[in-house]
Amino acid sequence: MFGAQSSKNTTAATSSGPAPGLPPDLPPGPDPGTAPGPAFALLGAVQMSLIFTLTSLVVPLPRIGREFSLDRDDLILLSAAYGLTFSGLLLCGGRVADRFGGRRALTAGLLVFAAASLAALLAPGPQTLLAARFAQGAGAALTAPAAMAVLRAVFPHPAAYGRAMATWGGLSILGATAGNLLSGVISTLASWRSALAVPVAAAALALVLAPRLLPATRAGTGRSLDLPGALLATAGITLAGYGLVLTDAHPWGSASVVIPLLTGAALLIGFLIVERRAQDPLLPLGFLRDRRRAFALTAIGLTAAGTATTFVLLSLHLQQDRGWSALQTSAAFVPFAVALLVSGRTAGPLIARYGAPAVTTSGLAVAATGLALLALTGLASHTPYAYGLLPGLILLPAGVAGAFAGAAVLATDGVEPQETGLAGGVMNTAMELGPTVVLAALLTLGSDATSLAATAVAFAAAAFLNTRTE
Repeated sequence: MFGAQSSKNTTAATSSGPAPGLPPDLPPGPDPGTAPGPAFALLGAVQMSLIFTLTSLVVPLPRIGREFSLDRDDLILLSAAYGLTFSGLLLCGGRVADRFGGRRALTAGLLVFAAASLAALLAPGPQTLLAARFAQGAGAALTAPAAMAVLRAVFPHPAAYGRAMATWGGLSILGATAGNLLSGVISTLASWRSALAVPVAAAALALVLAPRLLPATRAGTGRSLDLPGALLATAGITLAGYGLVLTDAHPWGSASVVIPLLTGAALLIGFLIVERRAQDPLLPLGFLRDRRRAFALTAIGLTAAGTATTFVLLSLHLQQDRGWSALQTSAAFVPFAVALLVSGRTAGPLIARYGAPAVTTSGLAVAATGLALLALTGLASHTPYAYGLLPGLILLPAGVAGAFAGAAVLATDGVEPQETGLAGGVMNTAMELGPTVVLAALLTLGSDATSLAATAVAFAAAAFLNTRTE
């Protein structure tokens, strides 16, 4: 719970200055024998590689379809497979990390992720590739919350942990951007399989370095895993997500969409009933009742959705309407990546000075402005790139980086160390489900410009409502 006292703790945690010679977003941790800078770099690289893998097939998907003779439904499932198991298993993965210890869970998750990534890289056919993508998502669902649990051990003091989370918040968006950018470049210069080598290398390197750089973490003895809740949550989120994904190719009223959506919704209702009665629930419902944490999770879902929506719609617009190549399309997003890096670098000091709620709210407002500009001028085929697309491609990431960083701090403020894996699972679930839900909803609007405008309105509404309740 946050409350007034927790609000003061957030300000204190983020306003403490770093040690001389270290950047404010990589503060020193007092854990003996652990160098916080290299440990943070390793964990951050792991988190980025997980999100990179999520988006790495977006641009080369048409090539894969031609090579394996896949129709639209097959390609949709192949693209979504990783995200379905990733989002569906995250809550369970978070609790596993809390129960057995972060580093142990991280190692297990990386082993699954590495093996699945290698299988995807060497897949001889579409069935093997699809199964490997599902398995990658399962490994990622254990790795992501475990990485946050280890991060808490690297920075055990609240002040250091708060500053670390301010930087951690931007890594996922950066990983998604890198996946979209590099997959286009790699698939143009080499094979689409080359992009699948990135997670293999990242996971292998992390497995080698983890025992040397990461501290051991304490297992949560006496805690159960709430298997009924885990099964219901996993099946419910996965089925509901699958139904939403299929809206890209089927009407909302079709059996292909309605059956998984209704089944998933029923399972999630059952999950809530089980959680209310469980002695040690997978997701304590009080964890989501805090207003600031709810706002933070909403901001995380929106920023992930806004980024994904922009990449999908603009990539299609540039290649289909303007006739750009995959390489030219990737190059068009380079300013996006630069603005994301610069804004992410300044987010920590801004949070330290003004507080996480103010930075999150301001970031949402700036991102809404960028989305509005893209909706008004970016999708018109006759407008030049320099003043049609570029302003929006700078303002959107500048706002998203700040909003995501502030939201990451808010989402983990006041969380007990033994629930850090849970917090990581909830955060990543919001980040995974946000794009799925928003993109499915936007498909009903028809116009790409209307879709971007609607997303901008959602950003602005979230920022405005938070200013009214602060």
